[in-house]
Amino acid sequence: MRYLFSVAVLLCGIYACTHKKKNLDAVLPAEERDTSITVQNAFTELFFDSTTLESYITTQVPDEVEAKQFRDFYNARNYQYAWFFKDGLAEQAFNFLNQQAEYMKYSGDTSLNNPVLRQIFDKLESGGQVVPVNDSNRLKAELLLTRQFFHYAENAYQGNSRLNSTDLKWFIPRKKIDLVATLDSLIAHKGEKPVAYEPLNIYYQRLKQSLLRYYEIEKAGGWKPVITGQKKLQQGDTGEVITAIKNRLRLTGDFDLTDSSALFTDSLAAAVQRFQHRYGVKEDGIIGPAMLRELNTPIEKRIRQMLINLERMRWVPAKVEGDYLLVNIPDFKLHIFENSQPVYAMNVVVGTNQNNTVIFYGDLKYIVFSPYWNVPSGILKNEVLPGMKKDKNYLAKHNMEITGYTGDLPNIRQKPGSNNSLGKVKFLFPNNYSIYMHDTPAKSLFGESRRAFSHGCIRLGEPKKLAEFLLRNDSTWTSAAIDKAMNSGKEKYVTLRDAIPVYIGYFTAWVDAKGDLNFRDDIYGHDARTEKKMFTN
Repeated sequence: MRYLFSVAVLLCGIYACTHKKKNLDAVLPAEERDTSITVQNAFTELFFDSTTLESYITTQVPDEVEAKQFRDFYNARNYQYAWFFKDGLAEQAFNFLNQQAEYMKYSGDTSLNNPVLRQIFDKLESGGQVVPVNDSNRLKAELLLTRQFFHYAENAYQGNSRLNSTDLKWFIPRKKIDLVATLDSLIAHKGEKPVAYEPLNIYYQRLKQSLLRYYEIEKAGGWKPVITGQKKLQQGDTGEVITAIKNRLRLTGDFDLTDSSALFTDSLAAAVQRFQHRYGVKEDGIIGPAMLRELNTPIEKRIRQMLINLERMRWVPAKVEGDYLLVNIPDFKLHIFENSQPVYAMNVVVGTNQNNTVIFYGDLKYIVFSPYWNVPSGILKNEVLPGMKKDKNYLAKHNMEITGYTGDLPNIRQKPGSNNSLGKVKFLFPNNYSIYMHDTPAKSLFGESRRAFSHGCIRLGEPKKLAEFLLRNDSTWTSAAIDKAMNSGKEKYVTLRDAIPVYIGYFTAWVDAKGDLNFRDDIYGHDARTEKKMFTN
């Protein structure tokens, strides 16, 4: 056992050599020391002196943020040990290291790999928990484990620190967690049932379980491409390819029958529709080029897609309290949440590849009924002015008017009405990207499965339904009153009593409330950019 803690000392030395120490003069004040904790009421009789921690910080801790975490954690414990009893390692040490090993295995995050720490753990596990070591070596191992947890929790719960989310076009502020409080929770739970204290949202947990299932499918050989010369396959068709499709859909749980016949049955049609729903493909029960493309995407690519989205899910809050709206761009959906629970979803149209809808957060404060549309400069130059040159009646035909001039360019707006480009209502959450949600006269676009047609703003399939939800607690805004305001032809601003958070997100893989694993196309190439950062050594 003496060997184990000589290794621990060595590892501390490795940390000191590989981390350049930053200036600690600007350390923030630490939490006050809790002197009410004594040997008599502590969970362990092992304590150490605060000067020892300061010495460790001076030689081993690279920055002031981590130094404060150490001081806060041990001040609140009055410098009692967290990982040891007098006769050996506490249960939470083994559970934490197992938890970290599981995370590294499914996430592929090798930055936490610490072979020396693994050696210590393996030796202790095989040799039992009785560790008659001197206080000095035990304390080094104690502080080493605490530091390892901080590094682990930062990556596993907040996301890879090497990834700059704004460089990846993600402008929602990344989640910040209290690592000290999280470690306190782990100790209190003895490292058991991490789902009870891990600051990760339910969507992360669901997608993680699907990832583990896909790893098992990959381990068993994955799936082979479905090859056919037919443009489409539908109910009543026969052939070997039908058997191959049944086997393929059985792997991912869409087809749960033992039937391996060559006939395209009604049961297979239902399975095809389920698959199509999960992939955002037209749900017609017919296997065409779009579905074949999804079927033949290699499992390795799907696994990477899940890993990319798990990383994004680490950036978002573990739970958003109250009411909020979430637009998932690749899914072309707006999800409405009341008291943190999903209420319903509606189809939306988002920006084109040339006019991406931005990933960001805002607070919805205003509803504007019968809105004017102030024509943006880009649309003015590229569409309206050329139209005016070709047709002198262009403005009248489009219900537009000139409101003034900026230099030589006219300021043009479209008046309220049935053909207004914003429809009959818009929803404003002030932001730097000039993005908002609105109605549209182009209703036919909501029938498309891929709905990236706008100039960047978000068009709503059911705008009145959203207005009713936002104004549901104001008795003056009945359904009839909302209808009247939407069709009055006179612009009216309504300020919400309480602003509601709006998240414009980008998730191409997730598990829904029914437990179905969904995939969507990377319409803006954000997955591809993130993949290069995550998986390029």
